[in-house]
Amino acid sequence: MKVRQVKWYAVAMVACITLLLGVTALVPVAAQAEVAPPIPYPDPNELGVGGGEVNRLPIDQIVTYKALPEYHQAPWLDQFVASGELPPVEERLPKEPQVYLTSGMKDGIGVYGDLWRGFSACPTAGYNDMAGTTMGWFGIESYTSRYGALVKTGPLFRADQDIILMPEIAKSWEWSDDGMQLTMNLIEGAKWSDGVPFTADDVMFVWEGYVLDDNVAAPRHQDAWSWDGKPATLEKVDDYTIRFTFPVSKPLDAFYLMNEDNFHVMPAHQLKSLHPKWSEADPKPSYRDFADALKPDDLPLVTMGPWVITEYKTDELMIMRRNPYYWKVDEAGNQLPYMDEIQYRKGPSGIGRDLCTIAGDCDHMNLENPSTFVEAMTQAQAPEATYNVSWGPETLGYYVQFNFALNFGVDGDRDVALRELFRDLRFRQAMSYASDRDGIAQSIMRGPFLRGWAGGLYPGAPDFDKESVVYYPYDVASANALLDEIGLMDTNGDGVREWTEGPMAGEPVVIQLLASQDAKETQSVAEALVNQWAAVGIQVNMRIMDSATNTEVNNAGTWDAQVSRGGQAFALPFTNVTTLAPITKIGLNWHREGDQPREMLDFEQQLVDIVNQYRTTYDAAGRKELMRQYNQIFTENVYDLGIFVGRYGLGTAKRVKNIPDGTPVFMYTWVEDAVLLDMLWTPVDEQLPQNHPDTIPVYSN
Repeated sequence: MKVRQVKWYAVAMVACITLLLGVTALVPVAAQAEVAPPIPYPDPNELGVGGGEVNRLPIDQIVTYKALPEYHQAPWLDQFVASGELPPVEERLPKEPQVYLTSGMKDGIGVYGDLWRGFSACPTAGYNDMAGTTMGWFGIESYTSRYGALVKTGPLFRADQDIILMPEIAKSWEWSDDGMQLTMNLIEGAKWSDGVPFTADDVMFVWEGYVLDDNVAAPRHQDAWSWDGKPATLEKVDDYTIRFTFPVSKPLDAFYLMNEDNFHVMPAHQLKSLHPKWSEADPKPSYRDFADALKPDDLPLVTMGPWVITEYKTDELMIMRRNPYYWKVDEAGNQLPYMDEIQYRKGPSGIGRDLCTIAGDCDHMNLENPSTFVEAMTQAQAPEATYNVSWGPETLGYYVQFNFALNFGVDGDRDVALRELFRDLRFRQAMSYASDRDGIAQSIMRGPFLRGWAGGLYPGAPDFDKESVVYYPYDVASANALLDEIGLMDTNGDGVREWTEGPMAGEPVVIQLLASQDAKETQSVAEALVNQWAAVGIQVNMRIMDSATNTEVNNAGTWDAQVSRGGQAFALPFTNVTTLAPITKIGLNWHREGDQPREMLDFEQQLVDIVNQYRTTYDAAGRKELMRQYNQIFTENVYDLGIFVGRYGLGTAKRVKNIPDGTPVFMYTWVEDAVLLDMLWTPVDEQLPQNHPDTIPVYSN
């Protein structure tokens, strides 16, 4: 890397003039004659803890699809069959249900009953989550809608390969000889939780009403389903068969656009008439109306998932009851799930889940807020502890995003000036030099669990190469020198730099830095950066937002910078390649595209080219080399500003069975989708009383 130098006599002259005149210097006195070069990225700390050895199996030893000689249900459902309120269990199941095999169970076939106790720190805005409406996160989507994806990725940490996905609503598929078409066979005879048959029409509704309609805030639109600039298409073959046609042969990442994060199959019989494209109402509903169509109290929810939301008290409580039409069974023919009820407490912060689990009042915590790590580990060692804790690889990363968009979410000269500043590599390098990463990490949790991080791929990622990291060290003098070079000066002596040219000349450089209400450590990072960046003359105003507001702000592009917890694509890039570079309009959050084409920087185009090559490369060594190139360009250009990286910890109730050894909190996706919750069970003598025992969801006509 080229090292910038400032003429020594220029600095000396300014310093002398300052002493003579007795005024504040335009160049901070901490500035030195050169900018420090990058340093080698350190090796990780050895912790001596782990999450247990993963028992890897072929997928066909975990799940299959077949008809069984007989089926069974939770005994208390017999009364509803006898009264005619429910059909017999065999009539509620598909022709060939998905079967969880005993070979894939840690503790074997379970027993019915019990209550799973969860916790959410996100408001529930509604249930049309494929339209960008927040259901409440913290596993709420996982227990309900995400069991309606075409394929499933969460449990792949247990599979003996890294690319092929687990079947879900699509039970099998075949490629054409040229690899340009993928025909998928759907489960036949399955029903939604209200008893309405599921068909290919529900899949086509999602494709046409969400993926192809850019007015709907879907996770992925058609630009994500495009290769070489050409889109894929989807057609219905019959009620239980669909066919994708691709512009390239066997695109690597196609299946990862159909998974539980990106393609939830939604009930067409409930939602299609509410969609502006098909509604016959006068006046037609707006797209905002459609996103809000399923209100928080519009219950029970219609789902293909194992549980149905039946009760919600705002910011207080959510109850889910077993879905009597759920389409999965165990090898003995027992309809799943084993557990009858899910209970969610609501609170203002994600730390509440940790404290609730430590106290024995919740059954699961993702240790992702390091400020609770020590307490969780200490309490877990007590003989009376109700939970266990295990640890995964270094994939817990917190970083700062800068908004690069010049024509999306921009309102006035200030926004333009800030976005231009963020796009200047010298500024991003300066903020890297101004950030005491290790100091922040140790202030959050002392010891070896956390360390500084450059951003990009996590050190725990299989394709991570330490030599690819360009790591700018903490060096305030280097930060000051770069900010001086840009022309940002403290012209009035108040400690805050001002722009010295352009429409904002004379105005202070003030950045609004967003943090998350439910991810406590984003607040800790933001608070630290307020002080550290102030030391080099950059004023930071911190703002804490809840998840629903944050979603709206991101969709509108009306933000400057934000502290975030990284996604799984930086651990396993093939799971979500459109979030690695600005390939699609909305895939990369910090450079979204509006109505006008975005103005990409040169290095961004390099990343796009690498990722496009990556998404068609099946060779593992080839993918690793591409990720090495990607990470070097990413970190050299401070595409996001990594702050610290650590390990997720998984805390789960001791009484619960069938949680696989080595389950990661966050790898292919979050643990709620990885652990197969519908397979979990509890011995009868350890089961908890339920809120609404012996009840089923009741739908009005």
